[in-house]
Amino acid sequence: MKKMLWSLLLFFPSLLLFAGDSTETKLAEAEMQKFNAYLQKLDSAEKAINYQAGQIQLSNGVAGLNVPKGFKFIPAEQSRFILEDLWENLPDKSVLGMIVKDSFHINSLTTDWAFIVSYDPMGYVKDSDADDINYDDLLKEIKEGQREANMERKKLGYAGMEIIGWASKPYYDKEQKVLHWAKEFKVEGSENNTLNYDVRVLGRKGVLSLNAVANMGQLADVKKYIPEILGMAQFESGHKYSEFDPQIDEVAAWTIGGLVAGKVLAKAGFLAILLKFWKLIAIGLVAFGGTIWKFITGRKNKEEELAVETVSDANQTPAA
Repeated sequence: MKKMLWSLLLFFPSLLLFAGDSTETKLAEAEMQKFNAYLQKLDSAEKAINYQAGQIQLSNGVAGLNVPKGFKFIPAEQSRFILEDLWENLPDKSVLGMIVKDSFHINSLTTDWAFIVSYDPMGYVKDSDADDINYDDLLKEIKEGQREANMERKKLGYAGMEIIGWASKPYYDKEQKVLHWAKEFKVEGSENNTLNYDVRVLGRKGVLSLNAVANMGQLADVKKYIPEILGMAQFESGHKYSEFDPQIDEVAAWTIGGLVAGKVLAKAGFLAILLKFWKLIAIGLVAFGGTIWKFITGRKNKEEELAVETVSDANQTPAA
């Protein structure tokens, strides 16, 4: 991605000199100006980010993170700015921050994974069904739900999404009360399939979510860091799963299978979660890069067609 974009930037000015259509040239120049403005916005955002590490208490006071060397944490407000303003995701007030690798920088022009940290006060999730779930059957149910969600996505102008299958089959750690799994998605119009890696840490009154989205080529890298990601999250005293009090605490409306299926209060939140699906990629960069790339390949195709016609005409000219 980075190599392609910088190649476009280097060759774009010279291509403008050979553009035969003034309207086409002006459009390309306008896109280039937007591209440069977006790069400046990324630079400004990078300078403003307050990267953190070590012991961090999340803003809701329910849980905390212990971010070790090699990783860094981006606070809630700045994370929401990145996700909503820079990466054009739908607003989500439940976001508490982002966990990224130490090498992560907003203005690097590279697509890298990041774990989005959020919390849902859905209540105490019973895990009695964990050993009885047929995840292959569950996958069929998820795909059916996705087809319904796609109709809503398209009504709102969003690209459709197809679930290809499990990228990593669901696993529940009963001792640690941690559930994690990964799905592979095909996003309409995208060349590369998307990886959606979900981690859920069960608590007394809700679930802490660590959700990473990347491309499928990053699966091995994401899985490599899962043990460290899992070890970062911890509920504060009074909010731990073991502290559940059936006399006063609310029990969630679904269990382990429901979490994996995405049925987060199906009547109210299922479509919403699928609609705001995290796509951790600089959408603006891809859009501008795509426009420039179409301009370049369009010019190239025209030149090739002209060359073929010239050769064809030459071959058809009778010999003297």
